[in-house]
Amino acid sequence: MWPTRRVVGESLLSLALTLLAVGAGLTDDKSAVQAVGIGLAAGLLSLLRRGLPASVLLATGAGSAPFIGFAPLLLVVAWSAGRRIDGLGRACGVFGLAYGLTLGLSVLSEPRTSLSLLALAGMFLLVAILVPGLAGRYWSQRRTLTDTLHEYNAQLLRERAMLVGQARMLERQRIAQDMHDSLGHQLALIAVHTGALEVDRALTGQQREAVGVLREASVAAMHELRDVVGVLRDGTAATPAEGDSQGAGEESPGAPSRGVAGIGNLAETSRRAGTDVEVRRSGEVRPLAPTADHAAYRVVQEGLTNAHKHAPGASITIGLRYEPDSLVVEVANGPVAEPGRGAVASGGQGLTGLEERARLVGGMVHAGPTADGGFRLAGVLPYTSPGDARTTFVAPPDDFRAQKPAGPAGESDPVIDWNGLPKELAKAVNRNKRGNGIAIGCGVVALVAVVLVIVVVVAGVFLVREADKAMIDPAQYDAVTIGQSEKSVREQLPQGDSFLNTGPGDGAPPVPAGAKCLTLLSTDFGSSWDAEPVFRFCFKDGKLIEKKSFETA
Repeated sequence: MWPTRRVVGESLLSLALTLLAVGAGLTDDKSAVQAVGIGLAAGLLSLLRRGLPASVLLATGAGSAPFIGFAPLLLVVAWSAGRRIDGLGRACGVFGLAYGLTLGLSVLSEPRTSLSLLALAGMFLLVAILVPGLAGRYWSQRRTLTDTLHEYNAQLLRERAMLVGQARMLERQRIAQDMHDSLGHQLALIAVHTGALEVDRALTGQQREAVGVLREASVAAMHELRDVVGVLRDGTAATPAEGDSQGAGEESPGAPSRGVAGIGNLAETSRRAGTDVEVRRSGEVRPLAPTADHAAYRVVQEGLTNAHKHAPGASITIGLRYEPDSLVVEVANGPVAEPGRGAVASGGQGLTGLEERARLVGGMVHAGPTADGGFRLAGVLPYTSPGDARTTFVAPPDDFRAQKPAGPAGESDPVIDWNGLPKELAKAVNRNKRGNGIAIGCGVVALVAVVLVIVVVVAGVFLVREADKAMIDPAQYDAVTIGQSEKSVREQLPQGDSFLNTGPGDGAPPVPAGAKCLTLLSTDFGSSWDAEPVFRFCFKDGKLIEKKSFETA
C-alpha cells in the first residue's frame, strides 16, 4: 500500500502529464478526441511506470514518435526505469531497444526526413531517454549505498552496546568482590566488637545505649552492603548464601527497610545519638515504585548524614508530603549552634549521586540554605515508573548518553550523529569531502547543460516542423502547373498554417478577382538580406488559375 503522500504526488504528476499531452496534441493539429486519448494514455502510463518500468519505457518511446504529447512523459518514464530496472546488462538492453525503437518509428512516420533532421532527432532522443535513465540509476545506487552504510553502522552500534554491557558486568563483578572481601570483613569486626562491648558491666547505661546504636548501624551497613554487592554482581538482591556475616545474631528477616517505611528507623537512630529529629507526614499515603521508594529513603539518609557532619547538635525536620502526582521528601536542619572542632571527611559525591538516582526514576532533587541559616535537602519523586510520561518530571535518559561523559563543547556524539563508521570508511569520507563538493558542483553544471541542450533541441525540432508547414523547394513550385485541380495541388503542398508564414508581405502582386490564394515561403535565399522569396498559388472554381514567384520586403 502506498502512503497518502505518494498517492497524492503520483496523482498530481499523472494529471500534469495528461494535461501536457492534451495541450501538445491540440497544437499538433490533432482533433480534440485524439488529444484527449493521448492525454489519458500518458496518464495511465505514468501510473504504471513503477510496476512495469521496462514495458512502460518501450511503450512510451514507441508512442512519442507519432505523438509529440508523449515527450514530457518520456523524460519521467526514463528516470523511473533507470531507478527500477535491475542488472546493468538488462538496463542497457532495455534502454538501447527503447532508443532504437523510438528513432526507427520517428523515421517511419516521416519518410521524407532529411539526414540533418534525422541526426537532430537522434540527439534529442539520446538526451530524452539515456540522460534521465543514467541519472535515475545513479540516484538509486547512491541511495542503496547510503542505506547499506546505515545498516552497517546500526550493526556496529549493537555490537558496541554488547561489548559495553559485557565490560560493565565484569567491572561490576570485580568491584562487588572487592567490597565483599574488604568492607564486609571490617563491618563484621565492628559488629562483633560492639556487641561484646554492649554487655560489658563496666559501662554506664548511656554508654551502653551509644554502643547499641553503633552495633545497629554496623549491622544495617552490612545488610546494605550485601544488597549493593548483589546488584553489582548480577543485578539482583543478594541472598544469605553470599556468606556475609549477619553480626550479633541479626537475621535477614529483621533487616531494616530501605524505603519510605524505614525512614522512621533512621529518625529513631539519630534520636538515640542525641539529635532532635521530628518527622512530619501530610497527605494521603500512596505506594511508590520500588526504585522511587528506595530513592526517598536515600534522600532522607543523605540529609541526616549531612546534618550530622556539618551541623552537629542542630534540630532536624523530616517531611513526607504526598502530593497528587508525587511524593515530596524534605530534610531540613536548623543553624549550627557552634562550629565543629575538626573537619569531617566528605566524598563530595552524595548530592551528585542523589540527583542521578532521582533523574533515573523521573524525579528531581534540590539542595540549598534556608532563610534562618540552616540547610534543606528536598526530592520530588513520582509515584509511577518513568515510562509514564504524565508523571515524569525528567525525560528518561538514553543509555549511551548516560554512559558517555560529556565531551568538549561542539563535539558530536558518534552514536547520535551516525558517525560511528569503521576507521577505513571514516578516513575515506573525510578525504573525499572536498572531492564530493567538486563532484556535486560539476553535477549541477552538467544538469544545467543537459537542460539547455534539451531546450535547444526541442526548439530546433519545433522550428523544423513549422518550416515544413510553411516552406517549399523551387522544384516543388515548378512541378505544379496551371489548370490542375485545387485538391491535387494542395495534396502536393504543405498547408501553410505556421507562425513563420505571416502573409504575402509588401510588394506582392494583386490577387485575381474571386480567387483564394496559398502563400508559401521558399527554401532559397533572396537577392538581398531584406528580400524574402515567396511562392503564391491562387485557386478559383476548384482549379489553379495562377502561380507566381516574387520577393517581398
